[in-house]
Amino acid sequence: MAEDENEQSTFTRPGFIAGAGLVAVLVIAGIVLTVVNVVGSNNDDTASTPAPGSSASAAPTATPTAAAGGESVCGLGGEELSGTLTTAPDAEWQYQTTSAYPSSSEFGPIETAPAGYRFCFQHSPSGALFAASNAVVQAFDNPGDTAWADYFLSEGTYREALLTAPADEGAASARLNIVGYRLLSYEGETARVDVALRGSAQGETVTASAVYDLVWEAGDWKADTSVAEPFSFAVIPDTSGYTLFTAGG
Repeated sequence: MAEDENEQSTFTRPGFIAGAGLVAVLVIAGIVLTVVNVVGSNNDDTASTPAPGSSASAAPTATPTAAAGGESVCGLGGEELSGTLTTAPDAEWQYQTTSAYPSSSEFGPIETAPAGYRFCFQHSPSGALFAASNAVVQAFDNPGDTAWADYFLSEGTYREALLTAPADEGAASARLNIVGYRLLSYEGETARVDVALRGSAQGETVTASAVYDLVWEAGDWKADTSVAEPFSFAVIPDTSGYTLFTAGG
């Protein structure tokens, strides 16, 4: 299999939701993209025959609305049903272990569940950006966090396949920073966000792109499981074309 095929089959498979430690694997391997055997099944095997999800998303400290969409799960205001992000929103930078992520009392995350995952983001372009950025870091630093995956995956055709996909092991010595973004689309109830990140470990550094398809469901941004691959990962040469955050980790 060619190197570019290895990259595609590894980093776009459903297991990425609970195994973004692949970034660390990539770094520690010296940017060698031959890790297709890290997990036991490829994307076609995992997602071609999904079973519709039946478990409900859970927000332990708030009650989601019964229908898709609805008011914020934690009562957060500032709803915007259209818009763009030409300037990076102001953010306070927080850390999950050694990985930095943007946080805001306006855009989220507002709540932390007893299980430790963060949730509740504003129904706006900025909220979608912060939700996608948060998702990258939560998956990277805790690839086996099934409680967060259960919350973050929307109710859709591919939910069960994504929940049961094997998780990859992360690497504790790796560091991850969110550095920029591109808001690819925003339609109020859906958003597509491209997050630029930089990972480093053992003297190696890689710049990468994590693209998330999001849907507003039960009062929060969730990964859109009506599509087989609501998140994808790719190595990029630099951050040209991205809007950069003014400060980060």
